Amino acid sequence: MLSRTAALLVPAFGSLRVTADPGAVLAPGTIVAANHTSLADPAIVLAALHRLGARPVVLAAAGLWRVPVLGGLLRREGHIPVHRGTAHAADALDQAAEAVAAGHVVLIYGEGGLPRRRDSGERPPGPFRSGLARLAAATGAPVVPLGQAGARRLTSGSPLKQVAGLATAPARRPSLHVHLGTPLRLAGEPAAATALAHGAVTAAWERAVRAAAA
Repeated sequence: MLSRTAALLVPAFGSLRVTADPGAVLAPGTIVAANHTSLADPAIVLAALHRLGARPVVLAAAGLWRVPVLGGLLRREGHIPVHRGTAHAADALDQAAEAVAAGHVVLIYGEGGLPRRRDSGERPPGPFRSGLARLAAATGAPVVPLGQAGARRLTSGSPLKQVAGLATAPARRPSLHVHLGTPLRLAGEPAAATALAHGAVTAAWERAVRAAAA
């Protein structure tokens, strides 16, 4: 339901385009690693993946499960809460591994959080946490790098600015772009695997930035 809702709503707020490398495949049991820039980008990524026929299980901040209505939908659809900074943080990776084993596409944000800045410009993905590499090593699943650009033109900055951004977006029609890269295998030492994933997502983000500016 969240994927379908995103696919219906996102085009009302901007012009969404989706591209992919020739070898980009969203097979069952795939991990999608995306860059995280804005409160709006999960909806954009879900809408893009919906176009490609994927309904991912998403790892997201546990606080979203406390939001009325949204929390119930997240729980019912089997998305995975991440309790950052607690003893239960590792539980999310165990649940994600189970989802991969069951044949789901699993969406994870390598940065593990949003950037702390107020401008609406594009910047490369920040440092990745090790969770993505650990999940890939535990499951042996292919990782599809995903880069998205334009979300910060919908929501960024202070809460008031974010509300204003959403309110004016239907008239502004910002360009939103999602690009999927070629799947890769993450193996070996976690730091090296994390660096490889970061480089691949950054390359996909660069493609998205160029396409969004075209």
